[in-house]
Amino acid sequence: MKLVTFKYRDHISVGCIVNDRVTPAWLDPALPETMTEFLSLGSAGQAALLALSGKDDIPIEQVTLMAPVPNPQKFLGVGLNYADHIEETGLEQPTFPTIFNKQTSCIIGPNEAIQRPAVSEKLDYEGELALVIGKSCRHVPYAKADQVIAGYTIVNDVSVRDWQIKAPTWTLGKSFDTHGPMGPWIVTADEIDPHKLALKTWVNNELRQQSNTDQLIFDCYRLVEVVSTVCTLEPGDVIATGTCSGVGVKMKPRGYMKPGDRVTIEIEGIGKLINHVIEEPDTQKY
Repeated sequence: MKLVTFKYRDHISVGCIVNDRVTPAWLDPALPETMTEFLSLGSAGQAALLALSGKDDIPIEQVTLMAPVPNPQKFLGVGLNYADHIEETGLEQPTFPTIFNKQTSCIIGPNEAIQRPAVSEKLDYEGELALVIGKSCRHVPYAKADQVIAGYTIVNDVSVRDWQIKAPTWTLGKSFDTHGPMGPWIVTADEIDPHKLALKTWVNNELRQQSNTDQLIFDCYRLVEVVSTVCTLEPGDVIATGTCSGVGVKMKPRGYMKPGDRVTIEIEGIGKLINHVIEEPDTQKY
């Protein structure tokens, strides 16, 4: 099942996609229209939404897809989590996951513009599988972690490399506005094996990243186990699981994104997340 947050005319709602048509949650007054609230209903909410399919559906080309979770309580990333990425960095393989925050204000949806900030030209892409939490949970053991994951989506963990280095926590370099593209939807966990998925990233027509989630050092379930030991995970929380080899900072010459570029991330079983790059508008200056 594909779950979306979408805009139709001036109405923003949750829906599901069936045969290239969107079934909106507003058809049932009992269903919430924000993704975090909808996910908290679990499989019962999904079944209720799917039961509405075929009743006043909207052709997908008539809606604007937004980030599936526009306002998660937590948006976390993982550093150095692919064996092939470790190899290209020349670093030692970690024995514990490196987890950082991306501020939720950086989230944008499919086809929205990534802004190259005025303070840096070192703008890099990171194609990533992201998991989305489906229920409030704490101290989740590895063997039960699959039970708290609602589904999976695609994230571009856009990074400003010089600002990432300036702050050891990485948060500043990972959180510029527009640097959290997410989408195009959530594929529910019952339809996907998160640890056997091909991942590719293109900049324009050049294939930059090509790997598989079987290269994850700390898999999705281990990440849930670790994070839930520290804090309560809530419906809609997003954990981007890390990127593979092929990032721009490791290319010679550097392969940083620039205005006019189009970035496409494709993950098997989910789909494609496409965004373009622009200069940060002068109108944002105080």
